Amino acid sequence: MNDDGLRVGVFVCECGKNIAGSLDCQKVSDYAATLPDVVCSVVNKYTCAEPGQQEIKRHIKEQNLNRVVVASCTPRMHEPTFRNCVSEAGLNPYLMEMANIREHVSWAHLNDWDAATQKAMDTVRISVARAKLLRPQEEARIPVMREVLVIGGGVAGIQSALDLADAGYQVHLVEKEASVGGIMAALDKTYPTMDCSI
Repeated sequence: MNDDGLRVGVFVCECGKNIAGSLDCQKVSDYAATLPDVVCSVVNKYTCAEPGQQEIKRHIKEQNLNRVVVASCTPRMHEPTFRNCVSEAGLNPYLMEMANIREHVSWAHLNDWDAATQKAMDTVRISVARAKLLRPQEEARIPVMREVLVIGGGVAGIQSALDLADAGYQVHLVEKEASVGGIMAALDKTYPTMDCSI
């Protein structure tokens, strides 16, 4: 896809007062709308909630978006939510980018409204630039054989092999010595019971 075909949608989340209490979300959204290739910019109270996700899906379809930037909380919290959201709207989930304006901006600049707003605008601008470079990806599916190799036939290796076999795996146990048992096989008795070690 060439750059002329890019259609980016930006969705700025207020996160209740978590973000909106420290910066001007509408100003951030208005600024995002001026960026090249951004065709819509929307403010939501809670973008991760069902109404916010529905709005993203609606704009993807109505505006024919092929990139989405969600300016909200940390990707560690809701990246799977938004990837699933854009996927349900027919967009490859890897064409979505998140701008963390909660932890990195709002929470870091609680008492500096103007600086927080400016930093949020910069963060969104960077995320839009990154989103424009994203390419669709497909997750590879690789068949997994239920077969394992356990190296070492000491007590730990033998127990691991037994546990894996009980779990349904075919087990290959490899030991460099002539017999299994490791150090335990070389001992006569074990402390504290003084039982035979073998």
